[in-house]
Amino acid sequence: MTMPSALPAPDLAQNPAKGILLYMVGIFFMSSMDVMAKIVVQDVHVAMAVWARYAGQTVVVTLFFLPKLGTIARTRYPGIQFARSVLLLLGTSMFFLSLTQLGLAEATAIMDINPILITLGGALFLGERFGPRRAFGVVAALVGALIIIRPGSAVFQPAAVFPLIAACGYGGFVLLTRRVGGNEDPRTSLFYAAMLGALATSIAVPFFWTTPAPLTVLFMVVIGIFGACGQFFLIRAVQFAEAGAIAPFSYLGLLIAAFWGMVIFGDFPDLATWIGAAIIVAAGLYVWHRERVAG
Repeated sequence: MTMPSALPAPDLAQNPAKGILLYMVGIFFMSSMDVMAKIVVQDVHVAMAVWARYAGQTVVVTLFFLPKLGTIARTRYPGIQFARSVLLLLGTSMFFLSLTQLGLAEATAIMDINPILITLGGALFLGERFGPRRAFGVVAALVGALIIIRPGSAVFQPAAVFPLIAACGYGGFVLLTRRVGGNEDPRTSLFYAAMLGALATSIAVPFFWTTPAPLTVLFMVVIGIFGACGQFFLIRAVQFAEAGAIAPFSYLGLLIAAFWGMVIFGDFPDLATWIGAAIIVAAGLYVWHRERVAG
């Protein structure tokens, strides 16, 4: 993936600590959305969960920003906004599909290769720094994730390719979001991230539609709301911090997935999972502290 040379470099107010905090809030909403999706796909087709995610976000954004929607819909980078939407739709669809065959924590752990893609992509395509502390944070967090998923276990099955594809899609989405940065209103990026997905899934969902239970309908609504909130905070985050600085904090989603998997689905993590999670937390706190001092 290459970046158009004609585009100016993002005009960003660097505040790594603030960017990391916003990113963590966004990850919380997105991970909670994944929990809702895991519940929904047990009752209806995965296409309905993906549709709920994008249609719900489109409705939330449209209603919330209705007075200024005409201005918000104007974008300086229509090509990049289109590419962002495609990559996010790919990532969401593949991850939700993985939830039909993998546990929440397992799918999240596999997808958590995306911080490496974001950090390396930021260095290759955006000219971002890749210093020792960022490298340490990414590698340490990856080691923690590998301890959790344990190569050679039942996690590595054909279905594992879905979260891997999702990681590539999400990584590309974050890099393109960072690329437009402060040159684009975050509300505009939020609007376009939802609109294409809503249009595409609205065309596809009638072929897979079944009448959902009332509780499933509620969860589908929550998916849309959490998706909108999560995307807004993620977009704001990359306006304050470089992609490589926030990448290790994607692993927070793994901890949230493990927690909700235990509470809701009765999937109790073993000792190796707790050890891996502890390494991930320590790596994230270290990078946050170093970025805060350096910032």
